[in-house]
Amino acid sequence: MHICGLLEVILQDSALAVLLLFLLAQRRRRKSAITMRLPNSQYCLGPNVYPEVPDGGWGWIVAVAFFLVEVCTYGTLKSLGVFLQDLMEEFEESNSRVSWVISICVFIFTFTAPLSTMLSNRFGYRPVVMVGGLLISLGTITSAFTNSITEMYITIGIVSGLGYCLTFLPTITILAQYFSRRRALVTSVASSGESFAVFAFAPDLRTVGAESKARMDWEAQGKEDQEPSLSTPPTTIKEQDKGEVVQVEAGPLHSSSPKLLDFSVLKDSAFIWYSLFGLFATLGFFAPQLYIIELSKSRGVETSMASYMLSVMAVAEIFGRLSIGVVLNKVRFKKILVLLVCVVLLCLVLVAFTIVWEFWGLVVCCALYGYFMGTVGSTHIPMLAEEDVVGVQKMASSVGVYVFIQSFSGLAGPPLGGVLVDVTLNYGAAFYSCAVGMGLSAICLSVVSPVKSGMCQRRSRNKVKDRSKNEEEKMSQDSDQSDFLDVDLAPEDSLVR
Repeated sequence: MHICGLLEVILQDSALAVLLLFLLAQRRRRKSAITMRLPNSQYCLGPNVYPEVPDGGWGWIVAVAFFLVEVCTYGTLKSLGVFLQDLMEEFEESNSRVSWVISICVFIFTFTAPLSTMLSNRFGYRPVVMVGGLLISLGTITSAFTNSITEMYITIGIVSGLGYCLTFLPTITILAQYFSRRRALVTSVASSGESFAVFAFAPDLRTVGAESKARMDWEAQGKEDQEPSLSTPPTTIKEQDKGEVVQVEAGPLHSSSPKLLDFSVLKDSAFIWYSLFGLFATLGFFAPQLYIIELSKSRGVETSMASYMLSVMAVAEIFGRLSIGVVLNKVRFKKILVLLVCVVLLCLVLVAFTIVWEFWGLVVCCALYGYFMGTVGSTHIPMLAEEDVVGVQKMASSVGVYVFIQSFSGLAGPPLGGVLVDVTLNYGAAFYSCAVGMGLSAICLSVVSPVKSGMCQRRSRNKVKDRSKNEEEKMSQDSDQSDFLDVDLAPEDSLVR
């Protein structure tokens, strides 16, 4: 199938680029690298311990790696909306059925976050990322041989989804630990890889896909004109393809999963509210990119121009990621408040998609959505390292739990939009669920800071109470000792003597 063949080339090349980069990173790190946790075992693949956070050094290489990982993961996921109509025609399926490919992939991507955290703590970050790159290539290559949408659920949804998780989470976790003062700026710039990917992939894939489809139709027409003796039986090719798929899938991945995950962060009320924010916000992370092209075409935009809506989103998202990094690097108040403002504005933009009916109005909405999506998407995970949420000490353990909680809305988001489209026959209906989810996430995010302040105040009061109690106990001990001395000295002052 020409669609999956194009996806194969894109994802395979990007995954191999990440693998090469991390193979180069196997050399010994310089001593100016970051402070990490002590390894839980004596294995050679365990993490090393370094004296201080360098705010640079080898972290710049990790930042480049994270840029490429973003291209492989979120960049390709958000570009799949280009093929929505083609997949529906190819497999003769509905919107909701086709959208399950993205939904399952996002669900596996986020649901297996605790597994990624455990493997990273057990074996180190680099080996886990390299295994994830192999899974991305494996899932994408096998998707080129699928004959039904159900098979794509397995290849793209499960296999590639697991690879996305094993590459993305370890990279962003280690990157956040390499920087302190520049953390917000570096993570924002590095995370712009997905925006560059969408900008480059969307129009090219649409053009190449159209040319590929036309070429296949021409070849099919040519074969019909040929004599039967000169035609090549397709059954032999299919048998060979199936044999190749079996050979590729023959080697299962064996991995140990020791208990190296810390769920104590669930006792933190601020983290719970922040996780609810991520849960509802995920509803608006993927559905707009999936349905914007079909929404544009349904409102009179030419097919050749509709694919450029994703490019508009991508360019604006780059500016959003860069600008939020600069802003968070300069602000002196709570950074979570900046994130809250961006979430509220993003919610308003999603509502605007449902009422705009002209080309330039859609372009403006796409630009605004891309900008604010860039601000939110590049900061909501690194924000965990800030003291406003859990702090850098608990970043490694909390990121897996946080992304795991997001998995459920990632599973429901695209199909929910597809159901609304199938029922209302209006692609704008898919943006209603995104707007509602983003509004609920803004409410949850607004609670995080007051809850965190209340927790800090309770802790300070408890410390004061403990201190006063200790002082009282000490004073009572001194008083008891004084009374004991008075009793001992009393006979010397008595009349008996």
